Amino acid sequence: MVEKFLENCEGRFYVDSHCINCSLCLEIAVGIFATNQEEGYEYVARQPESEQEFQLVAEAITLCPASAIRDNG
Repeated sequence: MVEKFLENCEGRFYVDSHCINCSLCLEIAVGIFATNQEEGYEYVARQPESEQEFQLVAEAITLCPASAIRDNG
């Protein structure tokens, strides 16, 4: 079963357990995503606030090789 990581902050976007820890989202949307080093996956550390940040998250969603970034909105 696919699960939403608990570290994800509240809001529209989140990373689920399909994450393969490729870190692509970290490179695309700097400051939005973070890594759980111990468990080896990314999560949404803060929700985007500006239009530019929303566009970067949308790009990360599109390019995520595991389709692990979700839009709840």
